[in-house]
Amino acid sequence: MTNSIAIDTSALLYRYLPGKNREFLIKEMDTEEKWIASELVKTEMLLALRHGSVSSSHYDAIARSFRSDWESFYVIPIDSKCLNRAAQFGAQFGLKVLDAIHLASIDRIPRPFKYLTFDHAHISAAVELGIEVIAPTSNS
Repeated sequence: MTNSIAIDTSALLYRYLPGKNREFLIKEMDTEEKWIASELVKTEMLLALRHGSVSSSHYDAIARSFRSDWESFYVIPIDSKCLNRAAQFGAQFGLKVLDAIHLASIDRIPRPFKYLTFDHAHISAAVELGIEVIAPTSNS
């Protein structure tokens, strides 16, 4: 049993924006003690929240909520070692650069942990690396 969950941007967005997988995400996050994310997630989230907001006041509110939650995350740094591993994963799994960086950063986390992603490119690569993936079914 784990008490840690790594979360990527494709999933974390649903904590702040509406979507069919929002309840699934919140339930999964609420069951784990430690939230973990790549350093890259903060930048991606703030940009994605800006694009997903309906007004500047809406953005301010959801960005404030995200920044508050971010203080509770264990953040995995992006360094040369991570980027070298990302290049390997990109070639091995045919991933785009940002996807490979996400995967390389979470691969640094000691097992066991859960990985919450809604990105299909991440799912198959993470499973191949022996990471427990949590994702909604197509019926969710």
